[in-house]
Amino acid sequence: MRRLTSLSLLLGTSVMFSFTACKNGGLFGKKKESSSATGWSYNDPKMGGFSVAKNKDQQTGPGLVFVQGGTFVMGATEQDVMADWNNIPRRITVSSFYIDETEVANVHYREYLFWLQRVYGESFPDVVRKALPDTLVWRSELAYNEPLVEYYFRHPAYNNYPVVGVNWKQAADYAKWRSNRVNEKLLMDKGLLSKADVNTEADDNTFDTKSYLAGQYEGTPGKMSKDVKAQLRNSDGSPRAAQFEDGIMLPNYRLPTEAEWEYAALGYIGQNPGPSKKEGKRGEELIMNRQVYSWGTNNSGLRDIRRGTWQGQFLANFKRGSGDNMGMAGGLNDRASIPGPVTSFFPNTFGIYNMSGNVSEWVLDVYRPLSPVDGDDFNYFRGNKFQTLYLNGDKEPEKDSLGQLKMRDVTDEESAGRLNYQKGDVINYLDGDSLSQVEYGYGITSLINDKSRVVKGGSWNDRAYWLSPGNRRYMQEDLATNTIGFRCAMDRVGSPEGNKFKTGQIFKKQRQKR
Repeated sequence: MRRLTSLSLLLGTSVMFSFTACKNGGLFGKKKESSSATGWSYNDPKMGGFSVAKNKDQQTGPGLVFVQGGTFVMGATEQDVMADWNNIPRRITVSSFYIDETEVANVHYREYLFWLQRVYGESFPDVVRKALPDTLVWRSELAYNEPLVEYYFRHPAYNNYPVVGVNWKQAADYAKWRSNRVNEKLLMDKGLLSKADVNTEADDNTFDTKSYLAGQYEGTPGKMSKDVKAQLRNSDGSPRAAQFEDGIMLPNYRLPTEAEWEYAALGYIGQNPGPSKKEGKRGEELIMNRQVYSWGTNNSGLRDIRRGTWQGQFLANFKRGSGDNMGMAGGLNDRASIPGPVTSFFPNTFGIYNMSGNVSEWVLDVYRPLSPVDGDDFNYFRGNKFQTLYLNGDKEPEKDSLGQLKMRDVTDEESAGRLNYQKGDVINYLDGDSLSQVEYGYGITSLINDKSRVVKGGSWNDRAYWLSPGNRRYMQEDLATNTIGFRCAMDRVGSPEGNKFKTGQIFKKQRQKR
C-alpha cells in the first residue's frame, strides 16, 4: 500500500510538472515571459511593449574583482601608539561590492589625460591642467629626487607603477571618467553606439552615462544584432536607446568607502570554509582572531613563512627602519626603493594587490576622529551630501559645457519632511553639527574640516605599523604626496554571494494535504 501511494504521488508530480512546462511554453519553449502579477507578456509590442532584461546578473567591470560582503570588526588591531583614538573597534556589515585588483597605474592615468586633451584640450585647456598629477611631490629639500620628478609619471619603465601626486578631487574625477568610458564601450559592443563617434566627440558632445540615460546624448547608432533589436524597442516596434533597466550598462566606478576598503584588505573569505557550491554547507562566523595585515592570520608577520623559494621574503613594500627602504645590495629585502609595480608583492585572499604597503590610498570618506563609532552599522560612510537632478525653467534636465548632466544639492527644505534624513548636507552629522556640540577650529585648534579625507594603508615610505588595514590617517582633499595613490570600487547589484547564487534562504514549498 505504501509503494502504491508513493508511486501515485510520483506520477502525479510528473503530470503536474509536464502541465506546468507546457503552460509556460515547454522546458525549452520560446513562449514570451509574462508577468506573474498581471499575466501580460514582457517584451511584446502587441501587449504594450514593457521591456524586461533577460540577463539579470551583473558582469564584472574591467580591472575589478568581486568582494563578497559580510560582518567584521572595523578598527584598530594594534596598540594605538599614536594615541589618536580614532579607530576604536566596532562591528559593522558591508554589502558585497567590486574593487580594483590593483592600484591605478601611471599608464591608466595617462590614458585619462590623453582623452581629456583630445576632447577638451582646445576649448577647455584648464580641464586638462587641473587633472595633471603634481610631479613635484617627489622633491625634498635634502634629497636628490629630480629624476623621479622628470621620469616617474612619463617614462615607460614606470607604466605599471601606481600613480602618485594625485589629490582626492582628481581621483574622484578619474572614477567618473572611467565610468563613462566603460559604459560607452558596452553600448558600442551592443551596436547602440557607433565607434565612429569616438574621434568626433568634443566639448559638450561627449558621452556621459547620466546624460545618455536622460536623453541628452544621442550619438550615432551602430549595427545592432537581432537580439538587441528585439529587446530595445518601443511599444510601436521602433528601436530605442538603452535604459539602465536593460542591464547593459554598469553602475558607476567610484572611490571605495573606508569600510569597504578595510573589509577588502582583510580578505576574510579565504579563511572561511563557506559558502560551498553545495547549498547548506556554509561557514558560520568562524573568524574569531583579529589579523594585523592584509595577507591573513596564517601569515601574521611581515615575511613569508611558507617553505621554498619565498621563505623569509617580505610580503609588502614598506620602510623597514630609518634609512632602510630596500635592504642591502645582493639581498634587497623588498626589491623596491620607491613604489613597485601594481601587481607585485603578495595579494590577499580576495586576489587584491598591495592593500598593505606600496602606496597609501584615498577613500571616499570625510575624516572625523570618532568615526565609525558614531555611524551606522550597515554600510557605514561619512561624507553624504545628497544631490538631485537639476531641472531648467521648462522642467527639463540640462548638460553643462563638458557634456555632463547638471546636478544640484538637495536643500534642507526638501529634506525636512523625511523620516530617514532631515538635511541635504550631513557630513557633520553627530560630529560637528549643533546636536553634537563639537567644533573643529580648522587652522586654529585642529586640521580637520569638511575637506579632510581619510587615507588608508601604509606606503613604501612608512613603517610597518601603518600597514595594518585598521589604521587611518587623513589629508586635505586638494593636496597630494608621493606616498598616496588610489583604486576604484563599484556597487554590486543582485545576489550578495555573486552571480548564479540565490538571495535568501529558498525552501521548498510544503505540500498541501488533500
